Amino acid sequence: MKRVAKPVFFIVALLIIALFCTAVFGVYGQYGDRRDTYIRGAADIRFGTDIRGGIDVTFGPVDSAENVTGEQVERVKNVISQRLVLNNITDYEIYADTTNKQIIVRFPWASDEEDFDPAAAIEELGKTAMLEFRIGDETEVQEDENGDPVLDEDGNEVRVPTGELILTGDDVDSATALYDNSTGQSTPVVQLRLESSGTEKFSEVTGELEGTDETISIWLDNEMISNATVNDHITNGVAVISGGFSDFSEANDLANLINSGALPFSIEVKSNGVIDPTLGDKSLEIMVMAGIIALALVSLFMILYYRLPGFVAVIALIGQVAGMIACVSGYFGFLQSFTLTLPGIAGMILSIGMGVDANVITSERIKEEIRAGRTIDGAIARGYDSSFWAIFDGNVTNIIVAIVLMGVFGPPSGLWATILKPFLFMFPPSTTGSVYSFGYTLLVGIIFNFVMGVTASRLMLKSITRFKCLRKPWLLGGERA
Repeated sequence: MKRVAKPVFFIVALLIIALFCTAVFGVYGQYGDRRDTYIRGAADIRFGTDIRGGIDVTFGPVDSAENVTGEQVERVKNVISQRLVLNNITDYEIYADTTNKQIIVRFPWASDEEDFDPAAAIEELGKTAMLEFRIGDETEVQEDENGDPVLDEDGNEVRVPTGELILTGDDVDSATALYDNSTGQSTPVVQLRLESSGTEKFSEVTGELEGTDETISIWLDNEMISNATVNDHITNGVAVISGGFSDFSEANDLANLINSGALPFSIEVKSNGVIDPTLGDKSLEIMVMAGIIALALVSLFMILYYRLPGFVAVIALIGQVAGMIACVSGYFGFLQSFTLTLPGIAGMILSIGMGVDANVITSERIKEEIRAGRTIDGAIARGYDSSFWAIFDGNVTNIIVAIVLMGVFGPPSGLWATILKPFLFMFPPSTTGSVYSFGYTLLVGIIFNFVMGVTASRLMLKSITRFKCLRKPWLLGGERA
C-alpha cells in the first residue's frame, strides 16, 4: 500500500485555505485612482434580478420605423443577446416585437453598480458598434437630406470622418482586451485579429504609410478612439487599439462590443424602468448569514460525530464552497463570471449537501472497517474504495441533469447547447437564466465534490494519520481503549 507523506496534509490544506481566501475576498491592486482586479472575489458576483433587481428597457429605431423589417428586428435581438452573454450576463429576458419594431430587454444590475442609473447601465447595449479604420483623422459636418447640419442631443454639430476607408468591423475576426507592458507601464489595450481579407488590406496600407507622418485612425460609431502613426509594416493581421482607456474594464467593454457585431440600424431607448428584486433589500445578507451558520453547524456535527475523518471532511467542504464561488465570480481565467440567481443558490446548496453526503458515506465505511479490526491504513483505503462507486453513481446522474438543463435553457451559442444540438433540435431556443444558473452551480458543485470531497480528503486523511499521536482507532470511529 502506497503511503502518503506527512507534509501532504499541510500542503493540501493550505492550498484550500488560499483558494477560499482569494475566492471570497479577491485580489486587487490600487495605482492612484486606478483599481485593478487581479483575482475576482465574491463581491464581483453579479446577482440576478430576483436577488438584486435590474433594468427593463425597450429599444426602437432612432428614425422612422417604416423601412425596418422584421428580420432586422430579429437581428438586433440576436446582437443584443450576444452582447449580454459576452458581458457574462446569463440571467436576462429579451423579446422581439416585430409588429411595433421594438426590442424589450430585462437584465440585472452590474455587481459594482451604486447609483442604479438605468441610462448608464443600458448604454453599452444600444451602441451601433460601426467600426472603421481610416487614413488620417479629418472630419466634416454631417448633413441631413435637406443639406442642414445634423445636431446631437446638446445642440452641437455632428461631425463624421472623411479619411479614406481601409477596414470595417466585417474585416475583424475577434477582439481581445489585454495589458500592454511594452512601454514599461501596464496599460489596457484592445487587440484586433483581422480576417484574411482584412489582413491583406491592412498589410498593403501599413506598407505604404510606414515611416510617413500619415496616421491610421480607428472610429467607433463616428467617434475616434485611436489615431496612431505607422512605425512598422504589419503583415500578421493584428491591430491594437491603445490609449483612452481609463481601466481594463473599459477596454474589455469595447472588445465585447466589437465581438458582438454591429446593429443593422441605430437604436435608441424608447422607455426604461427599474425591476424590483423578488426578495427584500436585506435578504441576500440574511441568506449569507444563514449559510455561514448552517455550514458551521454541519462542520461541528461532522467533527464531533466522525472525529478525524470529520475534521478532514470540513476542510474539503470549505474547498468545495470556495470552488463554487470561484466559478461564479470569474476567478479562473478560462471561466467567465456568471449571473447568480435564486435557483443558482439552490444548486449550490444541493451540491454542498451532496458533498456532505459523500463524506458521511466514506466516514461510515471507515468506521465499519475499524470496528471490523482492520489497521488504520487498511481501514482508510478500503473505506474510500468501497464508498467511491456509490458516490460516483449518485453524482454522475446529477451531472447529466445539469448538462441537459444548461443545454436546453442556456444561450443557443453556448458550449452545452452546441454539444447537445443533435439531441435538442426538437426544443426551440429558450434562454432562461434562472434555470441555466441552477444547472451551472449544480455542475461545478459536483465537480468540486469529486476534487475536494473524494480526492483531496483522501490525501489529507492518509497523510495526517501518519502522525503517531493521531494513529488512534477511536479517532476514526472505533471504540475508546
